[in-house]
Amino acid sequence: MRKINLHLGDFTEKSNVKLVPRYYGEALCRLAERNEKIVALCADLAPPTETDLFRDRYPDRFFMMGIAEANMVGVASGMARMGDVPFVHSFCVFLTRRAYDQVAMQVAYPKSNVKLIGFLPGLTTLLGVSHQAIDDIALMRALPNMCVIEPCGPEQIDSAVNAAMDYDGPVYLRLNRAETELSSDTKIKKLDIGKVEITRKGDDLVIFACGIMLRKAESAAQILSESGIETTVVNVHTIKPIDDQKICELVSHCGATITAENHSIIGGLGDAVSKALNEKNISIAVNRVGIKDSFAEGGSTPYLLNKYGLETQDIVNKALKVLKQNIKVSYTSIKNDIP
Repeated sequence: MRKINLHLGDFTEKSNVKLVPRYYGEALCRLAERNEKIVALCADLAPPTETDLFRDRYPDRFFMMGIAEANMVGVASGMARMGDVPFVHSFCVFLTRRAYDQVAMQVAYPKSNVKLIGFLPGLTTLLGVSHQAIDDIALMRALPNMCVIEPCGPEQIDSAVNAAMDYDGPVYLRLNRAETELSSDTKIKKLDIGKVEITRKGDDLVIFACGIMLRKAESAAQILSESGIETTVVNVHTIKPIDDQKICELVSHCGATITAENHSIIGGLGDAVSKALNEKNISIAVNRVGIKDSFAEGGSTPYLLNKYGLETQDIVNKALKVLKQNIKVSYTSIKNDIP
């Protein structure tokens, strides 16, 4: 077995840390400059959620609520009823698990125009089970009226923030902070709520991915291409409402299907794609890359992604497996039934 060191340098060692642009914080400030209704609430996590930028520029519109997420969500709901547009910030796991009843009863149920901004998705933290949001998409998907968005990286954060603002109703925005600066030739990605983005086209296999797993899916597609397997890769940045029609079209064309997510395979992207196919009676082999039915542990992100099967090679292995199971069906008989 290959030996992997549990590297803690990204948490304990600060001497070699390079300054990375804070793409979310800057995007929120640009939005707030144009719209005075925007307010920011934070649960004692201003620097980790990049809201210290907002605090310093708009101190009268920034509210530090302390480590009291449930109360913060309730306050945000009240502010929304008075005409503000609250952006509410904490770590993903605290906004969802800890404040779930308040999110359900005071945000989702009344369709409050509250934007819930969560950081540290899935296994992107070494702080252990208490901080690892492996079920947040499942929790937010289950709430009526809730929109769930996860941009693929810093190149899509600005578009995600603007899309959340333009959406009339509650939004859960799942963010991973950038670890490196975008190169000068990086194209800013659009984000249209409810529409997928096709980043690569092929006829043999389709991979639906969200968040940090998109780049890994694209790398897996390149490896598969070298073996003569051509893959369509899809950025599913909006997990609810999901693009059922395009998903069904792509699966019916390619046949074999993989989903890849930094989340439990229960209740997340994989289940959303499977549900879309099932409701249209599309019988296709689907294999999911994600966290199995288990909690994780403390460790650096590379260590955790490798241990829990969320690396590029894991996607390649799943793809080869699902191709053997593939049974193509015609889409023509059902496409007219898709709304």
